[in-house]
Amino acid sequence: MLTVASISISVFLLLGIDMLRHQAKNSFSSTVSGTDLIVGARGGQINLLLYSVFHIGNPTNNLSWKSYQAISQHRDVKWSIPLSLGDSHRGYRVLGTSEAFFQYYQYGNSYPLEFSSGRVFSNVFDLVLGAEVAQKLGYQLGDEVVIAHGMGNAAIQTHDDKPFRVVGVLKPTGTPVDRTLHVSLAGIEAIHLDWKAGVRLPGATLSQQAVQEMDLTPKQITAFMLGLKSRLSTFHLQRSINRYRHEPLTAILPGLALQELWQMFSFAEQLLVVITGLVVVSSLIGMLTLLLTSLNERRREMSILRSLGARPHQIVQLLLFESLLITLVSILVGVILFYLAILGLSPLVQSELAITIGVQNLTLWQWQILGGILLCGTLMGVIPGYKAYRQSLLDGMSLRI
Repeated sequence: MLTVASISISVFLLLGIDMLRHQAKNSFSSTVSGTDLIVGARGGQINLLLYSVFHIGNPTNNLSWKSYQAISQHRDVKWSIPLSLGDSHRGYRVLGTSEAFFQYYQYGNSYPLEFSSGRVFSNVFDLVLGAEVAQKLGYQLGDEVVIAHGMGNAAIQTHDDKPFRVVGVLKPTGTPVDRTLHVSLAGIEAIHLDWKAGVRLPGATLSQQAVQEMDLTPKQITAFMLGLKSRLSTFHLQRSINRYRHEPLTAILPGLALQELWQMFSFAEQLLVVITGLVVVSSLIGMLTLLLTSLNERRREMSILRSLGARPHQIVQLLLFESLLITLVSILVGVILFYLAILGLSPLVQSELAITIGVQNLTLWQWQILGGILLCGTLMGVIPGYKAYRQSLLDGMSLRI
């Protein structure tokens, strides 16, 4: 039973890590689709991808609103989505954007964003919640939300004089959109009119009514996404943006940036697979040790089998069959544990790691892994089988207990 438990846990770990590896790739790859270019301040393409799409890290710099308007009006551009980051609410990112975000942003296999309740923001202080934010924080339509300046420990000062009102809640997407609060660019500009260098100006507090009557056109944004009329013009426009004269900009292709991101983690990914494989090997060696240890106590059993007419090769087959049976039962138990873990832990993995997992058939690669384990486990019976074969020839019925 201990041997079966050991191999079962090894099989469970091997299948679980393989599944998480592929699901993580799929989740990252399906976060944004239909976007041809992402544009931000000059910097690395992975950093730009992480903060603009996955809301991880911070930008090296902002870009001007004039540059955004000039590029978004290019003849090859079909649509554009401005993105403004820098604020938060109880650990969740706040994204300043336009109505175009809800119209053109797509994820997965070109799925559009949909509302579970409410609508798109239309007022300066309207706010749209991601599904996870609404669920975890218990917000409903009409609730007031106060945004904090900055992220993490830096988000100490709040814009409590200008609260936002929840007007919409998005359906779950399994992407960072679920963990984001969405406001208009005018709203981002409004709450920072009486701030400078991250600090509220003393004695310069402006009311909500006062700021709505002011010019709320943003001066800077963090990044923006572009959809093109034809993908044939993607590389031409990318080169034009990278050579933009008025300020240093970087345009990236999301797919290529994702490939580069996975190449960075490929070594760690392979190392994790190797470690899990070694766990399986150690469990199989444990089974071999068990068979060899118990073999000396079964010498009389083997001798009796020989006296009843069993041939030496049948003794070997008996030990091989025992190895096969132990390995097969272990694999079945490991697969059952794997599916039970999917059913029980998928909500936790979704909320904590933003990786969507579901019950699905084993892949061809996973079947090949299980077949390899079964073959290796069966072959582990060769050594004790050969030893039993030699002992059965020597012992006959002469062994005394």
